Amino acid sequence: MAVTSGRYRDHPHSQAKGNSWEPGFEKNIGAANMRRLRRLSYIAALMDTAVGIPLTRLRIGADSVLGLVPGIGDAAGVLVSLYLVNEARRLGLPRDTLARMLANVGVDFVGGAVPLLGDLFDVYFKSNKRNVDLVLDHFELSRDDLERLARAERQRHR
Repeated sequence: MAVTSGRYRDHPHSQAKGNSWEPGFEKNIGAANMRRLRRLSYIAALMDTAVGIPLTRLRIGADSVLGLVPGIGDAAGVLVSLYLVNEARRLGLPRDTLARMLANVGVDFVGGAVPLLGDLFDVYFKSNKRNVDLVLDHFELSRDDLERLARAERQRHR
């Protein structure tokens, strides 16, 4: 495959969807889907890495905090995670990718349900971040691409 500006011009996803990874590729995904991808990325960051723990390189999110509430907290975290999976389904991700996403949610739920050790598990296993990475990978995008597009959109609205 020929590489142009860090993107695969002849990538199979590009051919199947009619996308050519050249300037303006985000138009091929659609503005509404780009907003949806940014929203999913934001929710995953909020749930998994919203706050840094001082003097460490660790980051925790709402999922870790919710996990401290027995029973209800883990269930609430799973509901948010399932929302992300449903949005991925609506974006047209293949079933095998959706199955991997559901497996991540299941591992997070089971691992987080163990008293005390589950809370520590939640700090290290970031299922929402993993799932958003699967979605972005499907579209051959990175988090940097989303940030770049968000900056460009803010500039257009000024």
